[in-house]
Formats: sequence, structure tokens, C-alpha cells
Amino acid sequence: IDEAPRMIAGGQDLITTMKDYSVRPSRVVNLKRIRGLNRITIDARGRLSIGALVTLTQVEEHPVIRKSFPGIAEAAKSIATPQIRNLGTVGGNLCQRPRCWYFRLEEVVCLKKGGTECYAASGENKYNAIIAGGPSYIVHPSDLAPILLALGAQVSVTGSAGKRFIPLHKFFTLPSDGNIRRENVLQNDEIITEIQVPPSPLAARSTYLKFKERESLDFALASVAVAIQLMPDKTVKDARIVLGGVAPIPWRVPEAEKFLAGKEINPQVFAETAKLALKDAKPLEKNAYKIPLTQTLVRRALAKAAGV
Repeated sequence: IDEAPRMIAGGQDLITTMKDYSVRPSRVVNLKRIRGLNRITIDARGRLSIGALVTLTQVEEHPVIRKSFPGIAEAAKSIATPQIRNLGTVGGNLCQRPRCWYFRLEEVVCLKKGGTECYAASGENKYNAIIAGGPSYIVHPSDLAPILLALGAQVSVTGSAGKRFIPLHKFFTLPSDGNIRRENVLQNDEIITEIQVPPSPLAARSTYLKFKERESLDFALASVAVAIQLMPDKTVKDARIVLGGVAPIPWRVPEAEKFLAGKEINPQVFAETAKLALKDAKPLEKNAYKIPLTQTLVRRALAKAAGV
């Protein structure tokens, strides 16, 4: 036992990391007895608040989320199996650890576990990053993170120093920028208490598409969250595009968004947008397939969000 205490809610990620000894917490602290963290509320202005202990099933089935924030409901539904969604929480989904098999193997001390090498860089890297990778080539496994980022969400965080609000685009950290052994800016004594999604004209035309090897119980090889606002003449007024499964953090592509703004929706525009979204990709030896795969998801997500 060599690590700080860990928080547990649904336990769908923590228990697996404890079983494979990726983490060895000195103690486990149950969050489920904290009142008020399992609620979904929408205020008079249309701001959506999701407690950190809200289950994925609650998000998937919530009638207002399904109507007004469809991309969030789709992302929740895409996760694992009904049994896991009944237990897994929104906060846990945002904070889960990487699924890289080198990181998960007990006997391997990779860069993220205090070693000196990211074995995925030259080893089995089929599932690893093609964008912004290095020195660690993990991909962030959260399905909710891309769509929440696309919709401008922020997280409410509480710890011994008090409460703070963190925009989601500042919550996740690249291995090259932050603590390489962590994936976000949370301190050891902090927990997410709530996720807030502001009212936005983009939300109604939001969607989330994910490609996985197995029909269920699998993580994204690649995923795309899209939210767009159309003008009456069917040109794009505004857009947000965030990629999942391809980078160590949910990866927003502002250059592709800027290109799309003002354009008439059609397959040619969608194809060019998809190319721009992946222009910075630098695949490893065994994951170049992620480029055309993700481009296809971008095209399909744009068409779905636009209703064409």
C-alpha cells in the first residue's frame, strides 16, 4: 500500500485498477452517503446541473436531457452495458484512468506508473493516441467528456481549500503539460461535486458517435461529439467538434469549427471539415487506421446533427 486514499462512488473504474494493482490506496472513501450529489436539475435559464453521483442510466433516460441535450444522452447510452450504467457515475466517468494495457499490467512499470518509458510508443499501440501524444501515448477513455466539452460545461470541485469551478477545457491535462502520472487537475483531497452545462443554442443539435470493436462493454477506438447551430438558410452559424479516443485529452478542433462556420451543409463541406479535424494526427506504427475512421465519424456526426 503506497498511495493516498481514493474516492469511490460507482467503483466501475477504481475496483478494476485495484485488482490489477495500478493503484494501491491506503484507504477507500465512500462518497455515496453525501447528500445532494445524485440530482439532475435545470434552472429557469436552462442551465443543466448534474450531480457527480448521478448514474449514467439516469442521464441516458432523463427526458429533458434527451430532448434539449441529446448528445449527452447519446454519450451516456454508448457506455458499456446497462448493468454498468446503473452503477457508474458521471463524476467517475470523467475521472477514470487510461485503459492502455501497459498501464493496466501489474508487472509493467511504464512512464505513467513512475517508470522511464512509454512502452506503447514502440510497442503494441493499436489503441493509443494519434494526436498530442508523448511522452505518454494514452487516450482518455471518457465518453461523456467530449460532448460536455463541446457544450461548454464546467465542473464544481470541492476540497480542503474550499470550492472552485473549473471549465472542462482546463480540467484535463496532457502528459506533456501536467503531472504525467495524472490526467486532470484535481488535487488528492478534491472531488467533483457537480457538472454544469450552460444554456446554448448549440445543445439542441448535438450528437455523439462512437466506434468500438465490440458491440457492448467496450471503449471507443474513436469518437466524435458535435454541436451545431444552423441559420434559417441552413448554413452553419456556429459549431463545436470534439474528438475522443485519439488524444490524451478530449480534443477540440477549432480550425475545423472555424472552417465550417458560414458554410452550407453538404457532404463536400463535411468531408473537408473532417480532414481539417485530423490534420495534426501523427499516428504510431499500428494505429494509422484511426485517421480515416475518425474522419468518417466526423462526417456522419455533422450530417446527423444537421439533420441531413
